[in-house]
Amino acid sequence: MGGAAVSTLDTVGAVLFIGWTVAMWSAVVVLAYANRGPVRPWLYKTAVGLIGLGVVGQLGHFQEHVSQAGYWVANPYSPAWMTPWAMSLARGMGQIDSTKPALGMEILHLTGNFIFLAGLVGIVLITKRATGQLKSRKWAKMGVWMQGIHGIEHIVLTASVALGASRAIGLSTWFGLIEPGPALVTYRVWWHFVANLIGTGILAVSLYHLRKEKRAVKNGYVAEVQPEEKPADILSCDLFPVSEEDVVRSPALTNRS
Repeated sequence: MGGAAVSTLDTVGAVLFIGWTVAMWSAVVVLAYANRGPVRPWLYKTAVGLIGLGVVGQLGHFQEHVSQAGYWVANPYSPAWMTPWAMSLARGMGQIDSTKPALGMEILHLTGNFIFLAGLVGIVLITKRATGQLKSRKWAKMGVWMQGIHGIEHIVLTASVALGASRAIGLSTWFGLIEPGPALVTYRVWWHFVANLIGTGILAVSLYHLRKEKRAVKNGYVAEVQPEEKPADILSCDLFPVSEEDVVRSPALTNRS
């Protein structure tokens, strides 16, 4: 980041972005715990919000990697590049330790990955009460495993820089053995681009099936709602709306693990 001055906007953006990540994982913890008990209307609404924020976050995250790959195609021998908004966030996050110029960028990509991961976990949680083998749940679990491993990679990259390594250490840097320069930039840019391309594809497939399986998902929430609780409270807040008539009330529905 070349020692550029950090603005108030950089700082505010970094705080909000980190806060976004913390809020999403707080929601994951609350949903995972609350889903073990009786259904409540807010469970469904919170899961929908978690998924929606995860999708928005990954759209921004993935476009960053697309931009980086596009810049590499035009400038294969130049240093790695980030969009202006990403540079702003990285500068703000880099204030954690200004003696390590790469730390802000590593934290930015770490938080971006965990926002995406939280959205995938949201799909797993929202389908927990549905019966049958849901394809949306299967694909989301696949995404959680993949992005979980990718998340570990970002944790290692960030921790290595934070602990004083001369360069980030991880699979995407060949454990720090590739010398800084065009070879390292090429390997790392395309490694993360491909990882995010596959992860985004898995998310898209999972969302496609979630839309097709919306009735089965909603049945798991409406079946246990008490008479005084309106099903419309659930049906009105949704990424994939259906009418009340579409929902089959069945007390025989059981939870899925």
